[in-house]
Amino acid sequence: MMSEIEWYKVKQEDGVVTPALLVYPDRIEQNIRKMIELSGDVDKLRPHIKTHKSVDIIKLQLAHGITKFKCATLPEAELLATSGAEDVLLAMQPVGPNVPRFFELMVKFPVCNFSTLVDNEKTAVEISRLAQQKGLTASLWLDINNGMDRTGIAPGPEAICIYEFIANDPFLNVKGLHVYDGHIHHKDLELRKNACNDDFNSVESLRSAIEKKQLPFPTVVAGGTPTFTIHKERKDVQLSPGTPLLWDAGYAQAFPDLSFELAAVVATRIVSQPSSDLLCLDLGYKSVASEMEMPRVKFLGGHDFEIVGHNEEHMVVRTHEAHAYEIGQLLYAVPIHICPTVVRYDEMLVVEKNELAGTWPVGTRSH
Repeated sequence: MMSEIEWYKVKQEDGVVTPALLVYPDRIEQNIRKMIELSGDVDKLRPHIKTHKSVDIIKLQLAHGITKFKCATLPEAELLATSGAEDVLLAMQPVGPNVPRFFELMVKFPVCNFSTLVDNEKTAVEISRLAQQKGLTASLWLDINNGMDRTGIAPGPEAICIYEFIANDPFLNVKGLHVYDGHIHHKDLELRKNACNDDFNSVESLRSAIEKKQLPFPTVVAGGTPTFTIHKERKDVQLSPGTPLLWDAGYAQAFPDLSFELAAVVATRIVSQPSSDLLCLDLGYKSVASEMEMPRVKFLGGHDFEIVGHNEEHMVVRTHEAHAYEIGQLLYAVPIHICPTVVRYDEMLVVEKNELAGTWPVGTRSH
């Protein structure tokens, strides 16, 4: 019988074609329950699906009472609609051909409440023009930059003007403000909380200014995984963590206060022993996220490995115990960054009680 520390192992190892992505539904459900608990109210949640891109995981969340979701691409928005989600926020401002594609989704799935972001008046005008042509009303969130410096408009007079334009346009429905503060990633919770609150002061000032103009008081979609437990105390705020569903070694190390379970593992095999202290694995950067510094995975099982090389198909590790390993041996590792790891696979192998229990497709891998 396998010990508790070997929760990740598969009894039928001969049936695992590597590299493979393994997922553990019982742990995913534990993470869903923990996410709801930490948010304080299931109705406050609007989790992101970019990490897992999975119909099966969406349906697990729906079963726990989560009805609002956030996504990064139009295919992800469609995946949510086909999975039965009631409320879908496309958290990427549509431009060019993606503007009419957004409306095509609204027409195709009329019972789903779609919304998206804008951070400038030009885009808002374009969306309004198309809405008028199609006889529809588009729901928009104003994307706010409160320090991330990636997208959004800074809180201030121009932001108020755009918000007012959306609120007064007959073909637009103003939903509120979208505020992603992914730049805040202090390991210490108090430092993270202070930074989060400091950067949110300008958002609160913007909300007050909007309220004084007697415009609809804005709901805010705020934060991601590192800050969602901080934002939960605020009025009219929806929380959008995404990584907790699968979790990864990077977040587990960076945010020890967020006690989620590791629920996704990559399986790899030893394919060569090129020298007395080196092993080569079939876990290249086509199989695990490679944008991080080394190490890019954390090996499970107490292996004393130093990753010394990473290429398209290969990962080379150094160990003084190379003689103790066999060619073809299966190893298990947790990615440092799970989000861009999942998208490298067509499917996830489902593991229940150490047994292979089927597969879950990974959707929307193509734009």
